[in-house]
Order: sequence, then C-alpha cells, then structure tokens
Amino acid sequence: MSATRLVIVDGVRTPFSKMGTDLAHLGADELGRIAVSALLARTGIDPAIIDEVIFGCVAQPADAANVARVIALRAGIPEHVPAITVHRNCASGCEAITQAQEKMLAGRGSIFVVGGTESMSQVPLLFTMRAAQKFAKLSRAKSMWQRIGAMAAFRPSDFTPRIGLQLGLTDPVCGLNMGETAEVLAREFGLSRELQDAFAVESHARALAARDKIAEEICPVYPTLNVERARGKTSGTVMEDNGPRKDQTLEILGKLRPVFEKRTGTVTAGNSSQITDGAVALLVMTEQKATEMALTPLGILTGYAYAGCDPTRMGLGPVFAIAKAEEVTGLTTDHADLIEINEAFAAQVLAVLKCLRSDEFAAKFLRRSRHVGKISKERLNVNGGAIALGHPVGATGARLALTSLKELARRQAKRALVSLCVGGGQGAALWLERPQL
Repeated sequence: MSATRLVIVDGVRTPFSKMGTDLAHLGADELGRIAVSALLARTGIDPAIIDEVIFGCVAQPADAANVARVIALRAGIPEHVPAITVHRNCASGCEAITQAQEKMLAGRGSIFVVGGTESMSQVPLLFTMRAAQKFAKLSRAKSMWQRIGAMAAFRPSDFTPRIGLQLGLTDPVCGLNMGETAEVLAREFGLSRELQDAFAVESHARALAARDKIAEEICPVYPTLNVERARGKTSGTVMEDNGPRKDQTLEILGKLRPVFEKRTGTVTAGNSSQITDGAVALLVMTEQKATEMALTPLGILTGYAYAGCDPTRMGLGPVFAIAKAEEVTGLTTDHADLIEINEAFAAQVLAVLKCLRSDEFAAKFLRRSRHVGKISKERLNVNGGAIALGHPVGATGARLALTSLKELARRQAKRALVSLCVGGGQGAALWLERPQL
C-alpha cells in the first residue's frame, strides 16, 4: 500500500465515431459529460469526495471554455470540486493522468476524475483576421451610410473560411501537416505503400476480432430529443465504434490515392488514423485511498516520460519517450507484456519500430550504445489501433491506458507500455502495471 502511487480504479468511454457520423451532433463537452456520468454510475463513487477533474481536449469548444469544468458540473460533480483542461496535442489524455499523479505527489488531492474528449466534427470554420476586422467595423457602424460603406468593403474572399481542423493538424514551426510528416518518415525509412497498407489491414482485423472485448470499455450514447426533432427522424442508440471495416483488403486499400503527396506519396486515408469523435473518463486515486475504500484497481501508473524531437519527424516521438522512460523506471520493452503505440499513421508506427531496434539510431539520436528494444507484433496493439478505431486527439491517450489495462486483466498479465507521437515533435510513454492480488 502506498500513498505515492496512482492507481486507475476503472474507466469507461463513449463509442468512437468517424467525423460527421453518429456522434457529430454532440460537442466535446457533451461527449465528456456522457463518459463522466457513466463512470460515476459504474464506480458508484460519491462525486463530493473527488478532489479535482482533469480532462484533455485539443480543440476546445468556443462555447464551453475550460471544457473540463463544464463536463464536471453537467455530470453532477459538485461545484466545490475544481476542474482543469489540459492540452498536449495527441497526448492530452496521458497528460490528464500524469497531472493527477503530480498533483497527488504535491499533496493537492488523492481522488481524481481524468480523461479526454474531442469532437473533431465540430472544429469550427474560421474567418481571416482581415474579414474579422471588417465585421467589427460593420458592428460599430451607427448610420445607414456607415453600414453600407462597411458592407461595401467586403470581398468574396472574405467569406472563404479557414478550416480549423486543417490548421490544427498543421505544425506552424516546420510548416508540415501531420500527414506530410508521415510521408517524411516513409521516405527516410523506405516504408513501402504495400507495407503500410498491410499494417492497416491488420489493425482492422484485430479491432473486429476484439469487438466483444472492447465493448467492456464502452457506454452507450442515447439519442437526444432535441437532436432527433432537428433531424426529423429517429436514430438508434450508438453502442460501438464505427471505424473498423470488414472489407479491408490490400487490393481495396491499394486503390486509394495518396492524400498528402499526390504524385509520389504513400500515405492514404486507408493507412492513416481516422478523424474521430469520442471521450474517455477514468477514476484514479492514491493506492492508499483505494485500499481504504476497499476498491480493486485495474492498474497502477508506475512511471512515465515525455520527450521532444524534431517536429518534421514528430512520429518518432515514442522512441524518444520510451528511451527516456527507461532512464526513469529501469523498464525496457522486454518488460512489457502488452505495448500500445498509437497508430497516427501506419508509416509512423513502422518507423518507430525500426528506430527502436536500431543501434545506429540509438547512438546518433539517443546517446546510448544499444538500441531501445525490439517489439513483436504479438504484443503490439493486440486489439487494433487508431487506423481502425479512430483518433479523437484529446481522448486517445486515456483510451490507450484503459484498453491496455482491460487487456492485462483478461490475460492475467503484469505490465503494459503505452506510447504516442505528439504533433509539434513530442512523445509520451506511460508504464502501467496490474496489481498483484
């Protein structure tokens, strides 16, 4: 029993749905509320004893500032419980977990609700600053002639929106979007289109085979009356992820055109993560508190690390983070019974696997004499990954932790390593362990 180790008691998530489909009508705040409400019901925890709510979200909704606070209050957590929203791009869900650990070590609480949420369907379209200034001038116009003059200043280009999602997925430092960084890795590491497509096919196959197991993580999302009235029709309850596809073959994927480099590219919509809506909520607390409350946790956070790398090669972030986590914990990839590396792109994961087993990469970039570790496919993303399940960026890190802990319990295994690449050139790595009862 320890007061310095953070345990994950339980967790739940919404289904993950492709952008523009089943969950598109729900904002990030409502998706998060659904997940937290389901967590409170599933665990039976008294919301009044929660010390803080910490949620990751990348594209925070403009009408729900500090979305974690909105989620907490709407889920029925009392107003005296504070809440904070965190943002580390794709690792925001991990950041929520590790911030709870850091707050716990600082004596700032012992019980937390953490997780992540994202509605990628509702990332807004934006006006340019030039257009915004013209709208501002129009709003200040007092007379009819002033209004006419302000309106006359508009040009058709002022009504062409900037796509918020596209902006968010583009790195302002290196000037590349995330798909273009995957193309960099595909070229540099000689990752063929066929190899990437085969990885994607395997992701879908594993996700479909694990559908009954994955259902343990998911709470249903029920249709809301106001939405159904607006649609003029009745849709059913959303019960499962809608990303995994039964018809994925190398032949079908081979027909897709490259998205990011039209002529020579190899990264397609089929071998990339799906743009997705969804939310995850976890109940975490000190190990001592769990013992006092007679709760049996799913797992323990035993160590973690974040690391930076070249934004142009942001997909290699897991290599740097896993190596750094080894320095902190002494654990190598050989100690992991299960390993989750988020499938931002097939090329990205395949490049990570190459670098992890490369002595040359380790010497040049990690300043170590030996490679980080070799990962067999039997331990990697055993229930599929984001290529099939989707990647709601603010929630994915928490989803990986939940999925790996559930699988450890099923296998009666000991340790899981969770890692993600992070836009902007970072990596995250978390070590999780199943309690030995």
